[in-house]
Amino acid sequence: MRSITILGSTGSIGTQALQVVDLHPERFAVTALSAHANSDLLFEQVRRYRPKMAALTGASSCEVPADLSFCQFSFGPDALEKLAHHAPADDVLVSVSGMVGLRSVLAARKTGRRVLLANKEALVAGGQLVMSACPGTGQDATLLPVDSEHSALFQCLHAANGNPYRRLSLTASGGPFRQWSPERIAAATPREALKHPNWDMGAKISVDSASMFNKALEIIEARWLFDARPEQIDVLIHPQSIVHSLVEFEDGAVIAQLGMPDMRVPIQYAMSYPQRLPSGVPALDLAQVGTLHFERPDPVRYPALDLAYRALRAGGSAACVLNAANEVAVAAFLKGALAFGGIARVVADTLQRVGTAPVHNLEAVEEADRQAREVAGTVVKSLRT
Repeated sequence: MRSITILGSTGSIGTQALQVVDLHPERFAVTALSAHANSDLLFEQVRRYRPKMAALTGASSCEVPADLSFCQFSFGPDALEKLAHHAPADDVLVSVSGMVGLRSVLAARKTGRRVLLANKEALVAGGQLVMSACPGTGQDATLLPVDSEHSALFQCLHAANGNPYRRLSLTASGGPFRQWSPERIAAATPREALKHPNWDMGAKISVDSASMFNKALEIIEARWLFDARPEQIDVLIHPQSIVHSLVEFEDGAVIAQLGMPDMRVPIQYAMSYPQRLPSGVPALDLAQVGTLHFERPDPVRYPALDLAYRALRAGGSAACVLNAANEVAVAAFLKGALAFGGIARVVADTLQRVGTAPVHNLEAVEEADRQAREVAGTVVKSLRT
C-alpha cells in the first residue's frame, strides 16, 4: 500500500490517477487532493476517497459542505505547497500546470516524498533545482516522469545496464496541422488548434501540441531527466502515437516503448514503480494497427523545436524565459489577441530581449519568469498594432 497526494485531482491526469486507485484500492490510498477552481468535483472526490487534506487553490475561501468536516481544507495558491509538504503521503503526483508546480516539487522533496511529475514547468524553468532535490536512479529514483514520452524513455533506459546511450528520440503526433501548409498554420484559429487527433487534453497543452511547443518543452525536460546533451535529443513525428519514445545505444541497437495512446499506463507505472500492475488498457494489436509511420518535423511548420535547442545552448534562465513567453503567447492566442503564427514570434523576440542569467535558486527562477512574462506581454501588444 502506497499513500499518494494528487495535486490537480480534477484535471485530466488527476482524474485518471484516481481511476488507477479505483482499479487497485488495495495498493493505493489517497491522503490529499487539490483543485484550482472545480470545487464541485473536488468535493465529490473528497467524499469518495476521504483524504485527510484538500485544497482549492483558485479561491481565498469557500463554503465547505458539512459532511466533509473530516477533511482539512486549505485555500489559495500557497495551499499546494502545504499539501505537498504536510499531507502524510509516500508519493506526490504533481499534475498542476504552471510555475506553481516547481514550488510543489521542492516542497514535497523537503520531507523526502517521491515525486511523480506531470508538470512541465518545474523541469523546464527550474531543472537544475529539481534534479538537485531529486537524487537517486533506478529503483531508488525519487523523481518519476509521468508524461508518456519521458516515461517511455525512462523505461527504455532500464536496459542500459550502465552503458551510455547515443540518442533519445521523442515521438510526436504532429498535432492537427501536420499536413497543413505553413501559411495555413499561421492563420489557424483556436478552434482548429484544439482539435488534437489522438489525445483529449486541456486547452493550453492542445495548443502547444499544435505548435509543437509541447515537444520543445519535452526536449528541455529530457535534457534534465536523463542528463543529455542537446545534440543527443531529437524528435520524430509519429501520427499513430503507438511508439512513445526510443533510445539508441552505442552499438546501434534501438529500444522503444510501445502501447496504446492511453495516459493511464504511464500514470500507473509511476504510481506502482518498480512494479507493473494490470491497467485496464486494451492490449496493443500491432497486426490491427498495421503500418507505423515516422517523419522528421518540418522546421518551417514547427519553429518551436529550434527555439528549444537555442534555449538549451544559451543555458541559465533561457529555458525559463521560453516557457513563460510561450504561456503568455498561448493565452493571447486563445483570447483572440494573437495569431497562431505569432506564438513562436513572441517566444523568439522575448528570448532575444531578455537574454539569460544564472538560476541557482528559486528566487532567481521566479524573477526570470516574471521578467519574461512582462516582456512577452509587450511583444504581444506590438504584434497587434
